[in-house]
Amino acid sequence: MPLIALTGGIASGKSTIARRLAEHGAIIVDADQIVRDVQAPGAPVLAKIAETFGADVIAPDGALDRAALGAKVFGDADLLKQLNAIVHPAVRIESQRRFEQAVADDPHAVVVYDVPLLVEARVDDPWDTIVVAHAPASERLRRLVELRGMDERAAQERIDAQVPDDKRLAIADVVIDTAGELAETHRQTDALWERIRPQ
Repeated sequence: MPLIALTGGIASGKSTIARRLAEHGAIIVDADQIVRDVQAPGAPVLAKIAETFGADVIAPDGALDRAALGAKVFGDADLLKQLNAIVHPAVRIESQRRFEQAVADDPHAVVVYDVPLLVEARVDDPWDTIVVAHAPASERLRRLVELRGMDERAAQERIDAQVPDDKRLAIADVVIDTAGELAETHRQTDALWERIRPQ
């Protein structure tokens, strides 16, 4: 079973690549979805977040108030580190369970782990291939502001909170340049699939 790590900075086009690989038959395990799942109401991770960061990060319906938590941790390296220490171990356990489930369902599956924080949390795992979605920070800032409606300062804080591009590029086996047209991103992704697909 090929185990592929797909990473990239915020608004780098990672999801576009993941969707294209899924169309080819890859099983996508989405780290962001796992984070949401392990932080669901009633989960031990959510209780620990509330204990560490205060009850005001929990919304009236008992779910995590992501905006309130984000406002506390983005721009504060120590608080972000505390949050990661709570969340990352739970995500690691659950992602491993999903990898194993995918292989149990189909021993020939190509499993792609869509993971923004690969450099920060999982770079030493035994990946067969590390794929980096890459667009210049200026282009990613434009996408966050124009396509996601963020204000420019908040968008820049999100970009600055992640590792610099050169650190991601340094670990890449494959770089997919997403700064151009969508068709060009698809062409590069199709070429990647030819390389990783079951023979």
